[in-house]
Amino acid sequence: MKNLLWSLSAALLIMGCKQETDKSQVAIPLPTYTIEQMMDNENVGGGSFSPDKSEILVSSNRSGIYNMYTIPTGGGDFRPVTQSDSSSVFAISFFPEDSRKLFRMDDNGNEVYHIYLMGEDGSIRDLTPWDGARSLFYGWSDDKKSFFFASNRRDKKYNDLYEMDLESLTPEMVFKNEEGYTLQAISRDKKHIAMGKSINTNDSDLYLYERSSGTLTKINENQSANSAEDFTPDDSALLYTTDYGAEFAYLMKYDIATGSREKVAEKQWDITGSYFTDKGTYQVTYTNEDAKNAIEITEVATGYPLEMPIMEGMDINNVGFSSDESVLRFYAGGSNTPSNLFVYDLETKRITQLTNVLNPEIDPGHLVKAEVIRYASFDGLEIPAIYYRPQQATDTQPVPALVWVHGGPGGQSRQGFSPLIQYLVNHGYAVLAVNNRGSSGYGKSFYQMDDLNHGDKDLKDCIAGKDWLAEQPGIDGEKIGIIGGSYGGYMTMAALTFAPEEFDVGVNIFGVTNWIRTLRSIPAWWEASRIALYKELGDPYSADSVRLREISPLFHTEQVTKPLMVLQGAKDPRVLQVESDEIVAGVRKNGVPVEYVLFEDEGHGFLKKENQIEGYSQILEFLNVHLKKDPGVPIKDDALEGTEIQSE
Repeated sequence: MKNLLWSLSAALLIMGCKQETDKSQVAIPLPTYTIEQMMDNENVGGGSFSPDKSEILVSSNRSGIYNMYTIPTGGGDFRPVTQSDSSSVFAISFFPEDSRKLFRMDDNGNEVYHIYLMGEDGSIRDLTPWDGARSLFYGWSDDKKSFFFASNRRDKKYNDLYEMDLESLTPEMVFKNEEGYTLQAISRDKKHIAMGKSINTNDSDLYLYERSSGTLTKINENQSANSAEDFTPDDSALLYTTDYGAEFAYLMKYDIATGSREKVAEKQWDITGSYFTDKGTYQVTYTNEDAKNAIEITEVATGYPLEMPIMEGMDINNVGFSSDESVLRFYAGGSNTPSNLFVYDLETKRITQLTNVLNPEIDPGHLVKAEVIRYASFDGLEIPAIYYRPQQATDTQPVPALVWVHGGPGGQSRQGFSPLIQYLVNHGYAVLAVNNRGSSGYGKSFYQMDDLNHGDKDLKDCIAGKDWLAEQPGIDGEKIGIIGGSYGGYMTMAALTFAPEEFDVGVNIFGVTNWIRTLRSIPAWWEASRIALYKELGDPYSADSVRLREISPLFHTEQVTKPLMVLQGAKDPRVLQVESDEIVAGVRKNGVPVEYVLFEDEGHGFLKKENQIEGYSQILEFLNVHLKKDPGVPIKDDALEGTEIQSE
């Protein structure tokens, strides 16, 4: 978001990086890990405490796909709760007062989620069994006798709000959504619902709905980005974020009785969330500080910060409290270490590590810590990026490199652990994850710079990233490719199509290639955001379709001259399989090498380990042949069986 200037500090950072890397002119001996070893790392997420705090409910992919597990809070073995071997299961929560559990599941990535109940006897019941309708959990009621969820069962375009009674397990509609609102927060006394309505992909209006009278009150006074965060514990006010009059989002409080507004917190970055714990003892606030989470927990009564553990070499990136607020669970990790789950007793200050997700066959010292850098684009605009430099790279043995483009439009590459990136870096590929103009996290001006301009200046930012890479010590400037998923896949195809001499290869992971079709076929449940998307990208039913055709790689495949790899999930509801089918067929007509990997049981993102293993190993093989130009580089090294890295 923000129009950033080339700063002296950023320049010094890059100079410092160069000076440091110039010291080593001898390649560091480094074992290369197999993809099987890499994928034997574990991904763990969630963390709902049981009512007696003896267990935590999590999701893990240790079985090969995501399933639900419990872990003793005092430490110990995982206990499997579900054993799905097809669709991934994601834990939602323990019930507030018993050991029943809620979880979410779709059909192999089609994003039509249902909410399921697992009884104390292990029985499973679909609580939202409506064909073709998706349902999303919105939280427990304050009295713990019900939960709220949104569903598009009535009209596939809109999410209505329901309340599910825990005794009868019968849902009741509490808000009929006929205007495309996004449901955001519910007051503890159930009297008010906060909801937004998109204006464009940055700006949205914020409303407060009073259930008893049906009154809808607009909270924001001027056009800006607004989002409800939480009601205060006494329900007298609503906390919300806004960027009105500023580049970054700050925290405001709206007094419901008087209608007055008050700024309560502001940072040098976007405040991305803030909420109160169940009993109102603490307030938790998240800030997106240069592409990573910064978390601040304050004691509401005193305003003092909660003393948090210092995790050496790691950042705490996610927290959650037990219902009595005596115990905190948190995740801590970094760009070179996957996040582990910890429990922190607030009274005794005891920390218990519950997971150790890194494959023990992997030496943590072989993983690369990312550097945040900035470089000047073609017009002088400062572009943030995250740089992964292989340890084996030297001036005398330079390595090939990749420009990595995130999803979106409007996404952000962040300083988290990416197994795929670490796998590629371990095998001798430098990676520069660019946050080109249009990326979130850097101010609203920066965020809106690519509106109605995709495939032009955002692409030039990626090309400038390639040029920056080519100047770095230890990088072979004649061997640089581009890779990305979703919008990043589009940028890959745009690069190969509209700037065919800039990159040597491209890896397109379920990327958009025909904007007209994609915008006309967006999922029905995106209706609330459809007009906003059209304002950013163009209306495919208007004269904008001419420009959309011009920027769609599918209609210009004859211009592609460099090797291409495409990966796609057949169940993807966002970027349809036909997008990849057609781009592959079009480019193959040029006699250009094209590899195509299609997974019948995946959606917009690959969740199954066996598919990640297949897809990621083929990416490496493709790069070895067409970028490194060394087909003899081993994909699997039997001598190193038991020494690998991880995947995202």
